[in-house]
Amino acid sequence: MSTTQIDRLRDLLEPLAGERGLDLEDITITPAGKRRVLQVVVDTEDGVHLDACAELSRAASEVLDEADVMGGTPYVLEVSSPGADRPLTEPRHYRRSVGRLIRVRLTDGEELTVRILAVDEAGLDGEIPGEKGRKPKPRRVDFEGIAAARGEVDFSRKPKKDEEA
Repeated sequence: MSTTQIDRLRDLLEPLAGERGLDLEDITITPAGKRRVLQVVVDTEDGVHLDACAELSRAASEVLDEADVMGGTPYVLEVSSPGADRPLTEPRHYRRSVGRLIRVRLTDGEELTVRILAVDEAGLDGEIPGEKGRKPKPRRVDFEGIAAARGEVDFSRKPKKDEEA
């Protein structure tokens, strides 16, 4: 789809998401037979609940029907959260991932898995998990040195202090 259609969709949907305390992360349109699938991905600092996705979906459906930005071709609207293995492209994505494992490809080609401990304006402080009984190693990664990063599914993640209760 053309970028202009995505831009028009973003202009329509971003205010709806913002009114509900959600950040509009991504919009994609994918052909699916005679239909298209319009995927809207939203997030918050605390994650997204199913009720918030359903509420945004209802509001977005009404606005999209009125604006006719999708044209005459039938489409299916999907509103969801990014998922554990989301790409990390904004500093807020890293802040939301504190305590989690991420996979990072640096601009020099090095690839590493890091557990994020803290995030500031310039980058993140993390630790590279120890293997076979070894202790984790601290590692500083500046945002300007990151070529790509993605969340990792992490079965060993320790709960945050407010999640323990």
